[in-house]
Amino acid sequence: MGKGIRGMARADARPAPGNRWRYCRMRALAPDCARLRADAGPGRDNGDPRSDPVSRCIGQRGQGGPMSSIATGGRRRKDEGRPKVDASTVGRLFDRLPPHAPEAEMALLGSMVLGPEVIADVLHIVSRPEQFFMPAHGAIFRVLVDTYNRHRSGDLVQLVDALRDASVLDEVGGEAYLVQLAESVPTASNAPYYARIVADKARQRSLIDTAGTIIYDAYHAGDLRGEGLTELVDRAETAIFEIAEQDQTSEPAVLGDLLQQELERIEAAEGGGISGLPSGYDDLDAKLRGLQPGELIIVAARPSMGKTAFALNLAEQIARGGLTPWDSSAGREPIPVAFFSLEMSKSSVTQRLLSAFSGVQGTLFRDGSRISPEDWERIMKACNSLAEMPLYIDDSPGLTVMQLRARARRMASRYKIKCIMIDYLQLLTAPTAARESRQVEVSTISRQIKALARELNVPVVCLAQLNRGTEQREGNRPRMSDLRESGSIEQDADVVALLHREEYYHINNPRWIEEHPDKKGLAELIVAKQRNGPTGVVRLTWDNTTTRFKNYTAQSGYDEMASFDNPVYEPKPQPGYAEPHQPPQRQGGAFAPGGRTGPAANHRDGGGPDDDTGAPF
Repeated sequence: MGKGIRGMARADARPAPGNRWRYCRMRALAPDCARLRADAGPGRDNGDPRSDPVSRCIGQRGQGGPMSSIATGGRRRKDEGRPKVDASTVGRLFDRLPPHAPEAEMALLGSMVLGPEVIADVLHIVSRPEQFFMPAHGAIFRVLVDTYNRHRSGDLVQLVDALRDASVLDEVGGEAYLVQLAESVPTASNAPYYARIVADKARQRSLIDTAGTIIYDAYHAGDLRGEGLTELVDRAETAIFEIAEQDQTSEPAVLGDLLQQELERIEAAEGGGISGLPSGYDDLDAKLRGLQPGELIIVAARPSMGKTAFALNLAEQIARGGLTPWDSSAGREPIPVAFFSLEMSKSSVTQRLLSAFSGVQGTLFRDGSRISPEDWERIMKACNSLAEMPLYIDDSPGLTVMQLRARARRMASRYKIKCIMIDYLQLLTAPTAARESRQVEVSTISRQIKALARELNVPVVCLAQLNRGTEQREGNRPRMSDLRESGSIEQDADVVALLHREEYYHINNPRWIEEHPDKKGLAELIVAKQRNGPTGVVRLTWDNTTTRFKNYTAQSGYDEMASFDNPVYEPKPQPGYAEPHQPPQRQGGAFAPGGRTGPAANHRDGGGPDDDTGAPF
C-alpha cells in the first residue's frame, strides 16, 4: 500500500503548466521547510498561518521569511529595507546552482599564469573579479591583473609573492593549487576562448539576479512607492539593458573599410549636399553639414530664450525631411524623431507645434471663441500636415537617464527613430550611486546621453540651461563656461550651440529697440564648439507670435512665411468678419476645415486685428 501511495504521489507531483513554477519552488524549499518544522516543535501551530514554519519559509505577504523576497515578492517595509535577490537565492527555487564553469575559470587563470602576455587580450572580455563564480578564482584574477599592471608580467613566482603579501594565499588554496592551475592547460593561446565562457556565465548570473528582483518587485508593485505597472516595466527594462551593456566590446576596424565608408559620405555631400540629417535651417546645415549620426548636440540658453521652441521647430522640420512648413513635402522622405519633454506636457507641446506650423497666435488656443474662420482653416490644414509626421512625444516626468535610454532603445526598435530630442538635460536624474554631488550627477547624465547617441548611431539634440553669468556681463552674450552645474557637458558634447536673443534683455526699453531696428526679431545660434567642423554664429529670425525660429532675413518686419506659396501659412486676414461657421470636423482620418456653430463671431467687435502680444506660452 505504501508503494501505491508513493506512486500516486509521484503521479500527482506532475504539475499543470500554470503551476510548474510553484511546484519547482516547493520542491526546492522542501528540505528547508522540513528543518524549520522540526525545529519548531509541537504546539507551535495555533491556526495562524504565520506560525507555520512552512509558511514562514515561503513567506507570507508582508512577512520576512527566509525566502519571502522570492516566494511572495513582498516589498519590505521601509524600516526593513529591500532584500538582496541574487542568483544563489533564485537557484534554490529550481534546486540548481547558478550557471558557472569552474573548468573554464581554472583554464583561464592557468593560461594567464602560463603566458602573462595573454592578459591584455583577456581583459577586454573579462575585466572584473566578480565575473568569476568561485571567490578564490576572483581573488587570484585580481592579483594577477594588479601584478601585470605593475610589472607587465605575472609568472607563478610573482603571483605567489603577491598573494602572500595580500594575506590570501592560503584562502585561495596555497601554492599547490596555483601549480595545479598552471598545469591545467598545455598552452596559453586559448585564453580568449576560456574568457568568453566565463563572461557568458557571469552574464547569465546577472540575468538571474535581475529576474529575481523583477519577480520581487512585480509581487508588490506600488506597496512602498506607489509605483504603477508602467514604472515597474520601465525599471525592469532598464535593468535588463544594463546587463546588455556589460562587457560590450567592438573589434578594431581596418582602415581600408573606414576609408570606403568615409568616401561614401563625401560623395553623398558632393554638390552642396549634407552628410547628416537636414535641419531645415539653411545656415545651420551649412555650418554643421547636417546633424551627424552618433553625435551629442547641446543647445543651451537662459530661460525664456526659446530653447523648447527651437527644439520643437527642429524636430518638426527634421520629421518632414528637413522641410519648413512653407515647403512642399513632395518627394521628401519623412524622418522618425523622438521628443522627450521632461518640462512640458504632451498637450502643451502639441499646442506649440500647432501654433508654429499654422501661423496662428498661440494664445488664441486658450480661448477658442476668438479664433476666426480663416485661422480655423489654417489650424485644420496644419493638423493634416502634422498628423503625417513620424514625430513621437514622451512627456514622462522625472525620468532617470537610464530610463530615458531604455525608452529610446524601445522607440528606436519599434519606430526606427533617426533623431532624439531631450528637453532638458538638468531635469534628468542619475542612478543613486552617482548622486554624491550635483556636479557628479550631471556629468554622469551627459556621459550616458553621449553613450546613447553612439549606441543607436543617431544625433541626440539635448537642451541645457545656462547659469546667470550671461546676465552679469556686458552684452549678455553667453559663453560655453556658462553651462550650469558641470563642465563635463562641453567635454562630452560634439557640438555646443548657445541660443541668444539680445532683444530679450531690452524688451521693456523702447528707445533701445528704436536705436537697433536690425536687432528686432534677431536670434543667434552661437556654435561655440564643433568637434569636427568650424565654429561661428548662425542667424535666425524669431517670430514671437507663433514661437517659431525661421531662416534669417535681414529685412526688418519681413514676413518670411507669407512670402512663399504656402498652403498652410497665409497672410492673416484683414479686420472683421461676421460669417457663422461650422465646427471643425475630422473626416476619414483627416482634419477638415471649418468653424464652430453659434452666433456670428464678434470677438473683435468688427474692428482692428487682434492685439495680443503672443508671448511664448
